[in-house]
Amino acid sequence: MNRVTNGAENEARPRRSADPGEERYRPGRRRTSAEPLSASWKPARPGQLEQDAKQAREARRSRGKVKRITKAYGWRVYALPILVVITALVLFNTVNSGPQQATNASSQSEDGSDSGPAEQPAAPVNLNIPTAPLPDGIAFTQSGTGTYHVVPLAKDGTSGKKVGNGPKMYHYTVEVENGIDPSSYAGDDAWAATVEATLSSPQSWIGTGKVSLQRVDASYPDPDFRVSLTTPDTDKRADVCGFDIEFPTSCYTRSFDHRVVINLARWVRGALAFGSDMVTYRQYAINHEVGHALGNGHVGCQENGALAPVMMQQTFGVNNDYVAQLNSVDQYNKNAVAADHKVCKPNAWPVLNQGDTPPGG
Repeated sequence: MNRVTNGAENEARPRRSADPGEERYRPGRRRTSAEPLSASWKPARPGQLEQDAKQAREARRSRGKVKRITKAYGWRVYALPILVVITALVLFNTVNSGPQQATNASSQSEDGSDSGPAEQPAAPVNLNIPTAPLPDGIAFTQSGTGTYHVVPLAKDGTSGKKVGNGPKMYHYTVEVENGIDPSSYAGDDAWAATVEATLSSPQSWIGTGKVSLQRVDASYPDPDFRVSLTTPDTDKRADVCGFDIEFPTSCYTRSFDHRVVINLARWVRGALAFGSDMVTYRQYAINHEVGHALGNGHVGCQENGALAPVMMQQTFGVNNDYVAQLNSVDQYNKNAVAADHKVCKPNAWPVLNQGDTPPGG
């Protein structure tokens, strides 16, 4: 080996910097693609480059993990944190908002303008209404199946005739909830005959000259309303009458197949305001609830000592003070009856015979 040549060669080569970072930023030195676009103004500290390289490797490993997770789980990686936040907010609002008072979806039928009970006052505290409780009497079926069967028309042709000359025609069926012991109401035929005879009377709604009525059977595709004998437990369902007070009552609900719901408990025992007169009470119950199906709302006693309007809530009493107490917290019927101390007499009919005291309202 030629030492002189070799030594000259060594002298001709640029002196290698002990620090690679120093060579990288030498003035006029061409940068590689891996080098920064501008030189650092701050010289590297001893060991800084090794530390930077280590941090870069850790960052690449972290990005690799994220990519693997994203590839494996896709959009769920981003959705999961959002769902966790939403769930936490919902739980926070639920805990801090307190219990919500249940509402009855069918409560607007107090004035006959929407689906829901026709006699469903809200439940004030400490009710003192001596005429509202169910009278004592014979036993009845507490709960049925919640389904109904249509009572067929009489085969002799005595039922199903059109009655009235009013311009508005209504077709109706007479129905019974399945599961009711027929001994408590004398059977389907007796029940249907009472309903049809009541609605066919000239003292009933056809006597106003505004409506005509006709009973139909199950073959009729879409009756305007269904007069239905119903057990107390079904009556209290939210999609039927849904009343919250302790006193059983009847109702009309548009949302449940336009159903006139006659409470079996009231049908067999009546109401205290009517005493032992079950015939008049049953006529009243039919006319009152069908009145809601025809679009009529509640009214109170109009004249002290007169016959009560059929659209007064006589099931609870014929005293305006009692009825007003029941309705005092009901937003749909709050102003229907004034607590003016007027007391009427029980009445079953929308139209009175000549000589009867006009009920008013």
